[in-house]
Amino acid sequence: MGDTRRVVLKMSGEALASAASDETIDADVVERLAGEIAEARQHADLQLAVMVGGGNIWRGTTGAGAGMDRATSDTMGMLGTVINALALQDALEHQGQPTRVLTAVHMAEVAEPYIRRRAIRHLEKDRVVIFAAGMGNPYFTTDTSAALRAAEIEAEMLLKGTHGGVDGVYSADPKVDPNAVRFESISFMEVVAQDLRVMDLTAITFCKDNALPILVFDLMEPGNLRRALGGEHIGTLVR
Repeated sequence: MGDTRRVVLKMSGEALASAASDETIDADVVERLAGEIAEARQHADLQLAVMVGGGNIWRGTTGAGAGMDRATSDTMGMLGTVINALALQDALEHQGQPTRVLTAVHMAEVAEPYIRRRAIRHLEKDRVVIFAAGMGNPYFTTDTSAALRAAEIEAEMLLKGTHGGVDGVYSADPKVDPNAVRFESISFMEVVAQDLRVMDLTAITFCKDNALPILVFDLMEPGNLRRALGGEHIGTLVR
C-alpha cells in the first residue's frame, strides 16, 4: 500500500442523533462529518472504512432490559445501523466521495453483502466503505464489530469517535471527577486493569490480541475527525 493509510472509524449512532426529539438523524451533523471525511481524503492518501452504530434508533440492551428477547432486540439494533449507513452514504456522495455500504445482514435491494475481499477491493478503488449491521450476530456491540472488521481488512488503526464530550481516555470519569487526568497514550493492559471504559471489554481484548491500536477522540468537536483521519495525534492512543 506504500504510504497509504487504511483505517476504520467507529462512529456511534448517537453521534448522528438530533437534539430534536422528533428527529432520529440530524442532517446537519451528518453533512459536517461527511465534509470532514472528504477534506481529510483530499489531503491524505487514505483508505477509510466506517462502522456505524444504531443507538440513535434502537439499542439492543434497552429492549432486553424491558423484557424483550435479547437476540431479537439486537437484530432490531442491527437494522437501525443500516438506516444510519444509508444516511452517511448519501451525505458522503453529496461531498463527491464514492461510497459503498456493505451489510452483514443480507438485504440485496439496499446494500451489498459484506465480503472481506470485496471490502478490500472497494478500498483499493478509493471508495469509502460503510459497514452496516455490525457483524450480523446478536450479543456483540458495534465496537467489537469495528475491531473485527479492522483486523479483517488489515487496517493499521481503529479510530473510536466518542460523542459525549469526552476527548480521550481519562483516569476517571471527567464529568464526575474534576481531578481526572487524560492519558496521551495507554496500554491495553492498563485499560483492562483500571477498568477504563474506552470500548467494551470484548473489543479491547480483541484489539490487544491482534495488535490493533485504537485512537479515542471527541468526534463532535468540529475539525477533530479531519485531524484524526489526517494522522494527527489527538485524544488518547491505546496500544
